[in-house]
Amino acid sequence: MKDILVKAIALNGKVRMYANRTTALCEQARLQHDLWPTSQAALGRIMSIGSMMAGMLKNDDDKITIQINGNGPIGTCMVECKQNGDVKGFVGDNEIYLKYNDNNKLAVGLAVGTDGYLKVTRSLGMKVDFTGQVALQTGEIGEDFAYYFTVSEQTPSAVSVGVLVDTDYSCLAAGGLLIQIMPDATEEDVAKVEEAVATLEPISTMIKNGHTPQDIVMRLFDDVEILEESPIQWHCDCNKDRFKGALTTLKSSDLEEMIEEDHGCQVKCEYCNKTYDFSEDELKSILEFRKSCGK
Repeated sequence: MKDILVKAIALNGKVRMYANRTTALCEQARLQHDLWPTSQAALGRIMSIGSMMAGMLKNDDDKITIQINGNGPIGTCMVECKQNGDVKGFVGDNEIYLKYNDNNKLAVGLAVGTDGYLKVTRSLGMKVDFTGQVALQTGEIGEDFAYYFTVSEQTPSAVSVGVLVDTDYSCLAAGGLLIQIMPDATEEDVAKVEEAVATLEPISTMIKNGHTPQDIVMRLFDDVEILEESPIQWHCDCNKDRFKGALTTLKSSDLEEMIEEDHGCQVKCEYCNKTYDFSEDELKSILEFRKSCGK
């Protein structure tokens, strides 16, 4: 089954829901970065939530960038999601495999840590991006985003996200569910949401058992209306011109050093690990451009 994002409303429009299956996305990320289980689970959870958040945007090129760092062994986690379904991401340390002793589950919270932040940046094609940031609560990702939505966006939200990793480290099942309560919801509506959330199985278990995102939202309330379904896919839009632009921001002395000592340079995209080579002549051209601009 292909990865998909579903948008829906319920309780007479007083609740909106996003649900997705991201199994193939998480598997592609694993292959791209050679991720160990806990690294895969952490990145997969963030990508799943990022995909749902990107579904709230309006234009194809609008994007969400998520940065998380809790000073845990996994380091910085970065995810970028576009409204058109494109997703990419990476973590600081690909080789994290930690489990909790009491339940044998992957210890994402220990890997991420809690001494840090969750930052969300919305790029909407305007001169200024919009950024919200909160302190990490548990490092388990789902709870941290629920806190983010409530504190930074003033939208009470329930978040369920999960990644099941097979014994061969491949992604067995992954996905997310986001339920948001609208400002005009009554106390009765809130109680219904709490009741629905309390009876939910883990999202990754439901996906493993063959439930689609459509199935998952339809079982929550009696009056669910599915508004939209759209594909999700791994895609990195890096290119050599973009890295050339980055090189033009370096100090002239740094460029001169690369020309004289290395006779060129190689840069790597952190999102997909693709490398781009710049020859000595290309670096000289970039240096001349900088000098012509008075830099």
